[in-house]
Amino acid sequence: MGPPIFLILLIKEIHMHNTRFTSREMLNDPFFIGFDNVLNKLSVPRPTVSQTYPPYNLIKTGENSYLIELAVAGFDEEDFDIELQDGVLTIKGDVGTSELEADYIHKGIAARGFERKFTLADTVKVDGASLNQGMLTVRLVNEIPEEKKPIKIPLNSDAQLLTESE
Repeated sequence: MGPPIFLILLIKEIHMHNTRFTSREMLNDPFFIGFDNVLNKLSVPRPTVSQTYPPYNLIKTGENSYLIELAVAGFDEEDFDIELQDGVLTIKGDVGTSELEADYIHKGIAARGFERKFTLADTVKVDGASLNQGMLTVRLVNEIPEEKKPIKIPLNSDAQLLTESE
């Protein structure tokens, strides 16, 4: 079973803020077995500027489904470029220039482009995106292949197993 997106984001947050663990220490933690590939992705240098625009929500809507919501007032559908490549979901918005030049007394509504990146587990797929009332919503589904789903291992108390391996 692939790690859920919130776990990936937690690992990324721990790695970026270098709190309790470093990436090498995490590899020795018994609760992070098999996450070396995820940590390798996180070790790729990223810009250190804290990005707060646009604000977003991560919502778990089911056992294997998630939503990413971005508040993007002033953007139209054609202003977005959403791409998934190598496990990184990139959402770009470019509002362009306004044809109407106004003499603002105060301009508090951001009308600038942005780029947000989300690292997804290998099993997470984008199920679609929509724009409604200034909220861009991207639907994600964690599609776990049958071979990666948990398998129940029955206990066999027969002494036959012990003798077969000898």
